[in-house]
Amino acid sequence: MRVRILGIGMGPQHVTPEASAALRAADYVIAAEKSADDPLLDVRRRIAADHDVPVVAVPDPRRDRVSTGSTTGDSDYRRAVTDWHDARVAAYEAVLAERGGTAAILVWGDPSLYDSSIRIVSAIAERGVVEVEWDVLPGISAVQLLAARHRIVLNDIGLPVHVTTGRRLREEVEDGLDNLVVMLNRTLDLAGLEDWRIWWGGNLGGAGEELVAGRVGEALPLIEEARERARAAAGWVMDLYLLRRP
Repeated sequence: MRVRILGIGMGPQHVTPEASAALRAADYVIAAEKSADDPLLDVRRRIAADHDVPVVAVPDPRRDRVSTGSTTGDSDYRRAVTDWHDARVAAYEAVLAERGGTAAILVWGDPSLYDSSIRIVSAIAERGVVEVEWDVLPGISAVQLLAARHRIVLNDIGLPVHVTTGRRLREEVEDGLDNLVVMLNRTLDLAGLEDWRIWWGGNLGGAGEELVAGRVGEALPLIEEARERARAAAGWVMDLYLLRRP
C-alpha cells in the first residue's frame, strides 16, 4: 500500500510532469470534502479526471473554529488543530484499509507550507493499523507565485525573509521582524503599519487572480476590493503578501 502526496500549485496548469506521472500511476485520489459545493474539491476532481483517476471524497471532520480564532492562545489553537488532524487520520486510514493500492493526495501549492497532509500520512504510518509507504512530490507554492507575479526578490540583499501567518503577524512585528511573507489571512489587520510596503496577491495562478502593491495605507482599501473580486470570481479567496518595513 502506498500514499503519494503531490503538490499541485493552484490547479491543472501547475501540475509538474513528475506529479502528473505519479498521479497517472495512482489507483485513486483521497480528497477532503468540506461542503456539498466545495469549489476546491471541484478543482481536484478536474485534475484527477484529466489523469483518469477516480476521487474518493472524505467528509472533512468539523474543526473547532472558536479555539483556532485569532484571539485564542497558542495552546488552544494547537489542541484544536491536533484534534482536527487526528479525526482526519482516522478518516483517511479507513479509506486506505478498505481500498488498499496506491492513493494520491493532492495538495494546494507545495506540501511543505501550512498543509496537514504530511503530518496526517506520517501519523497513519506510525499507528501501523495499515502498513503504508509514502513519499512527497513538490509543487509550485503561492510564495513563489507572489514573487514571480510582482517581479520581486523576497529578501533584501544578504537578509532573511520570515514566513508566518496572519494570526501571528502582530507578535512577529513586535519581535522586530521587518520582512515577512504572511499567509492564511482570514482578515487583514494592518493598523499602525500604514508606512510599510506591501506586495499582495489573491488566488494566484487561479480564477480571479488579483495583485496590489504599494504603501500599506494606500494599498489596503484596494486590497479589500480585490479580495471581494477574487471571491466573486472563484467562490473563495486564498491570499498572501510580503510586508516590509520602510
